[in-house]
Amino acid sequence: MSKPLKLYIDQYSNVFRARTRKALSEQIPGRVSLMYTDKRDGRTVRSGYVIGQHWLTEYIPNEQEV
Repeated sequence: MSKPLKLYIDQYSNVFRARTRKALSEQIPGRVSLMYTDKRDGRTVRSGYVIGQHWLTEYIPNEQEV
C-alpha cells in the first residue's frame, strides 16, 4: 500500500502535493527542517516543513506532540 498524498501550503499560498518528504524536497530547492507550532494550551506540535524560503504547513493537519 502506498503512502497517502499529502497537501502542503506555504506562506505565499503556493500548493504542493507529495507522498514523502523526499518527494516534497525535490519540488523545492533548499535545506529541509521541521516546522513546529505552539498551541494555546502550551503544547508544541510538528506542523510541517521549512524548505528553503518556504514555510510549508502539512494538511490534513499532521501534529505530533514533542
